[in-house]
Amino acid sequence: MLYREVPKNGDKISALGYGCMRLPLKRRAIDEELAEKQLLHGIDQGINYFDTAYPYHGGKGEIYLGKFFTKTRCRDKIKLATKLPHWSTKTKEEMDKKLDEQLSRLQTDRIDYYLIHALNGTLWKTAKERGVIEFINDALKSGKILNAGFSFHGLAEDFTTIVDDYDWTFCQIQYNYLDTHNQAGTAGLKYAAEKKMAVIIMEPLRGGNLAKSPPPSIQKIWDRADCAKSPAEWSLRWLWNQPEVTSILSGMNNDLHIKEN
Repeated sequence: MLYREVPKNGDKISALGYGCMRLPLKRRAIDEELAEKQLLHGIDQGINYFDTAYPYHGGKGEIYLGKFFTKTRCRDKIKLATKLPHWSTKTKEEMDKKLDEQLSRLQTDRIDYYLIHALNGTLWKTAKERGVIEFINDALKSGKILNAGFSFHGLAEDFTTIVDDYDWTFCQIQYNYLDTHNQAGTAGLKYAAEKKMAVIIMEPLRGGNLAKSPPPSIQKIWDRADCAKSPAEWSLRWLWNQPEVTSILSGMNNDLHIKEN
């Protein structure tokens, strides 16, 4: 496994992160036995960044991961990321309560990387009015969260505003070779990096679509390369070739995909 450094704290984060939004399912619930096997394999191969959120798997994702890390005693081997569902809170006190609930669900005393979830310009303005900056400051001071960041789904101009509004350690953006001018885009990636923020990439394969066979015109170009690569490899390497990228999240639930990534 290769690792990249978080500029503001020196943490070494695995270049491949484990996205826990799409854990394997069995009868519409998390297949706990298979998920445990896959998560442990990822840790054994050097993955040390695991990303979840309050609503994942119908609200059961954090609960499962709490059980998993307690059972396997792997918590101190990894960096755990989760997110504040700010849309469900109207005051700082409600945010405090939500964080305490997440700590309980995850069976841990701290969140290594805590994000304000799925921001855009309007949602950021509302979150600030409701006390989110005070909430972040107090959570950092108490040690309940160790690093503050945000995930983003909005317009490019709103991204730079949010970056400039707080001393964030990191951010998470949707980015791939189709999204260079969508949402934060390449300009946002570089802007955040210039601000010494770590940048975590979500949707590197556009929900798996970039892992499918490409149009013939694209395949013809790829065939000119010295070494054959799968569509997924082209997509991931394109991202890793950009030094501003800290880690790429992959929602892995297939043994072959995990091995390839």
